[in-house]
Amino acid sequence: MRAFTAAAIQLAPAPGPLTGKSVAANLQSCVDSARRCAAATGAELLVLPEAATTGFTPDIPPEQLWDLVSPIPGPVTEPVQAVAAELGVHIVLGSYERGTDRGTVYNTAVLIGPSGDVLGAYRKTHLFCGEARSGGGWVTPGAEAVVVQTPLARIGMMICFDGDYPELARIQAVRGAEVICRPSALLRSADIWELTNRARAYDNHVFVVAANATGADPAGAIYFGNSMIVTPIAEVVARGASHQGWVSARLDPGTAIASLTPGSNVPQRFDHLADRNLALIEHHLDDLRRPARSPFADRPAPPSP
Repeated sequence: MRAFTAAAIQLAPAPGPLTGKSVAANLQSCVDSARRCAAATGAELLVLPEAATTGFTPDIPPEQLWDLVSPIPGPVTEPVQAVAAELGVHIVLGSYERGTDRGTVYNTAVLIGPSGDVLGAYRKTHLFCGEARSGGGWVTPGAEAVVVQTPLARIGMMICFDGDYPELARIQAVRGAEVICRPSALLRSADIWELTNRARAYDNHVFVVAANATGADPAGAIYFGNSMIVTPIAEVVARGASHQGWVSARLDPGTAIASLTPGSNVPQRFDHLADRNLALIEHHLDDLRRPARSPFADRPAPPSP
């Protein structure tokens, strides 16, 4: 990894029902924002939100969503591929991806290089409640972690709710990720958003560039922005508000884990990857693979006040 500037861009989806016209408007917003952000910050890595081409909750059946999106690469990525080549930057775009069969749609993060080529695509593996097609939603889950070698860094990707699961970020870190990008349209709280971004960065001593949507999508879900960039010692070095825009920061591997805590002159002496107890992990592999649920999940809800 070399030192470079990264930016997280937060956008609002086009208002109203999802149509081909609104997908085109969302793509234009991605392109315009990428141009303005790169000019203002000099960022070489730009991260856009989850499902930036449509909004997270499209409010249409998966078959109709399939008709509006495309394979990757394809029409749904081509305008962003073109602007990445124009600017000579890397861009992570969140978009729904058309699968082989009509109605099979993936929630995908695409890493586009400065040549305009798609360098890697990650399909969301941990789907938020109601999102999965198997449960009446619109998305088919992916099954593979992705880490891409680039001239900037080894870049991993996770999407929104994926960030709640330490295993995915850990797999990417073990596979060499130095930066993990997290396109999101988070529907919970700013506290959980910050907690999970900082935890995944600190768990694995990686940079996290987390771009969260703002505004409202076609189904009326409202997003709060707060895009952020977090260092490998869990310091938030850039944080957005709730309006459209971006935040940026310099990612420097030379100072990534130089101190124990932000601003401290005490050196960092431990490494969460190198210091793992691999014998413990091996001993409990069956436990890690076993289906489980929260012990509190079946408890009755408390009475309303």
